[in-house]
Amino acid sequence: MTTIYTRADDLPEMEYRNFFHSRSLFALLEQTPRQQPYMAVVTDGGGRVLGHLLAVVRHRRPLLSPCLCAHCRIWGEGEYVADLSETGDGEYTVTELFREMLVSLMSRLQVRVMYVEISNLSGKMFGYKLLREAGFFPVHWMGIHNSLHSMPPAERLGRKMRKRIERAYEKGVVTAEVEGEEELGAFCALLRSHNRFKLKRYIPDCNFFRGLMQTEHARLFVTRYKGRVVGCCACAYSEGDAYLWYFAFLRKSFVMVRPDVMTIWHAIDNAYSRGYSHIHFMDVGLPFSKNPFREFILRFGGKPVSTYRWFRFSARWLNTVMSWRYKW
Repeated sequence: MTTIYTRADDLPEMEYRNFFHSRSLFALLEQTPRQQPYMAVVTDGGGRVLGHLLAVVRHRRPLLSPCLCAHCRIWGEGEYVADLSETGDGEYTVTELFREMLVSLMSRLQVRVMYVEISNLSGKMFGYKLLREAGFFPVHWMGIHNSLHSMPPAERLGRKMRKRIERAYEKGVVTAEVEGEEELGAFCALLRSHNRFKLKRYIPDCNFFRGLMQTEHARLFVTRYKGRVVGCCACAYSEGDAYLWYFAFLRKSFVMVRPDVMTIWHAIDNAYSRGYSHIHFMDVGLPFSKNPFREFILRFGGKPVSTYRWFRFSARWLNTVMSWRYKW
């Protein structure tokens, strides 16, 4: 049986290992304006929780439009009890439970959102057939992650990148964790202005980042030059890995001090110093063949991984057209 919860206080007792499907993130989203979390929880006949999947509906006002629209984001395939396999002959499998929760969520949200997006699945082919059957279509995407366990990240840098970092430090560039309301305000202001005209980039209310500061599963960083905030990023931490989630830089205004390089480098180096195995870049831009930002991220020694992002539009005619467009 699958139940959809919209209040953190109503969630049943269960184990949370994945931050992106946790009670703490659910509660934080619940308190953030223009965001509504939905937690699908599947149980067996005895009431035992077998798995759960967190989806968040975001309300935004498009540029030059007086109306609000809503879209739904799901990061990963959810979380399941340890004795389940992805496929097999057992009574329950991960893919079967994922299908059950996804169908329940789509039934609840179909008329409430413009589209649903699923990203950051653990494997490229995870749930391919069932997602197709549920009306989703895949878009080829590029993911990047850096390994932090086999060697120090500094050893993966090229000579030119190391020189840029050294020169920026010599000029007085400093990156540190956000402390206090003043730095948080500067963090949110830069993040919002940097992403104002990026149509796909959704930036939550500042209350969301204030809540992230108070959890052990995330940290906010700002890069300063002569007292001014010239870069920022938000990192989440889950199951032994780090995730670069949000970022912004004043690259053109402060090109000589490389705020983009210094902010990204600090996030990588900080994750390494804290003992995380990998750092994943959750968004490296749209999947164009030539993407300057993606090429920039790869200069830190990361590994590109081909993956899919899955989409489903509520308008059937549009979803049919897009499904045909991305059939091959």
